[in-house]
Amino acid sequence: MSNPQSGAAFASNPAEAKQEIRNYTLNFGPQHPAAHGVLRLILEMDGETIVRADPHIGLLHRGTEKLAETRTYLQALPYMDRLDYVSMMCNEQAYCLAVEKLANIEVPERAQYIRVMFAEVTRILNHLMGIGSHALDIGAMTVFLYAFREREELMDLYEAVSGARMHAAYFRPGGVYRDLPDFMPKYESSKFRNAKVLQKLNEAREGSMLDFIESFTERFPKCVDEYETLLTDNRIWKQRTVGIGVVSPERALQRGFTGVMLRGSGIEWDIRKKAPYDAYAKVDFDIPVGLNGDCYDRYLCRINEMRESNKIIKQCVQWLKANPGPVIVENHKVAPPKRTDMKMGMEDLIHHFKLFTEGMHVPEGETYTAIEHPKGEFGIYMISDGANKPYRLKIRAPGFAHLQGMDEMARGHMLADVVAIIGTQDIVFGEVDR
Repeated sequence: MSNPQSGAAFASNPAEAKQEIRNYTLNFGPQHPAAHGVLRLILEMDGETIVRADPHIGLLHRGTEKLAETRTYLQALPYMDRLDYVSMMCNEQAYCLAVEKLANIEVPERAQYIRVMFAEVTRILNHLMGIGSHALDIGAMTVFLYAFREREELMDLYEAVSGARMHAAYFRPGGVYRDLPDFMPKYESSKFRNAKVLQKLNEAREGSMLDFIESFTERFPKCVDEYETLLTDNRIWKQRTVGIGVVSPERALQRGFTGVMLRGSGIEWDIRKKAPYDAYAKVDFDIPVGLNGDCYDRYLCRINEMRESNKIIKQCVQWLKANPGPVIVENHKVAPPKRTDMKMGMEDLIHHFKLFTEGMHVPEGETYTAIEHPKGEFGIYMISDGANKPYRLKIRAPGFAHLQGMDEMARGHMLADVVAIIGTQDIVFGEVDR
């Protein structure tokens, strides 16, 4: 039986209708480049059930690795910020550690603690964005607004220490660009703020940066409690995440999953514990793990990781307050001289000029150096031929390995679950489409 007007075929009974349903292909996306890159999923659907999911990435192709091979070691550093521009300083940390390993550079202890502190600040920034946008994508708007309230304060830290809110280039081979400032920028009066509101906003900004960070660590656990009040026991949130995108421990390992994608499946693997770098061996923290390997468990891991990061930051603040010292190596073939010295002495001026034009020469060798990035294992494979530029640079980005698990994670789920799975992978395409 058919409708002559529409030309569409209709079954005369339910049995025939069932037989007439065929798998069809659906383009999911492409997402706009403003969503940190371009993703198009080609979904093979059986009704509203996913049979196969084929991720297509592209259009941007940043060429980061090849660009880095044409720049000096210092010039290539800012490219790292742009790979995953939600976890900027962690990318810098992996790159610096790789260069330091090849050049046999010993980083001052104070610089190591500053690096660890800002790496954990970055981890919180990443998870706030990850949880907030994940919740927003599947219908929970409020937590996104709450998360950005705290992100704003942490972005102020980035700006105060480096001059930039995102692409900091603060970590340098041999340490960090400069020591922590003795003040924090304050909110200024305006027609939108009365004196009482202004005082409230600035009360944590009266002292040094370390005082501000310490104040933040005291307040932040209550903020995490607020996120959990909104989400953790919310029945709609649980309906959208419990049992969705389940990955067994065995498959997580076989697929090359790392970070929360691996720990959510119950495997206690964290490079900060298993192969400590910088000052991670000197701080105390736990590794949150999941039980079921679903979206909900991965959400809980991220929530608890923020609490552990807060603990690490607090320990770093205490140590840094008690232990002044240099924050970068004194070797001027690796790190620039102080600006005051450069303006007074010809030799220092020459060192500065040569470092920022010719760059430093790294001894021959190769290394793979990995860190526990907020999204998983972020590794830098670098080969040096003794010149002032890397001979080869390859990046092991966690998001790439996670995205290739999309097909397996999505099979058998409904179309709406794809959004939850993309959210739980916490992908940024700057590092995937590099």
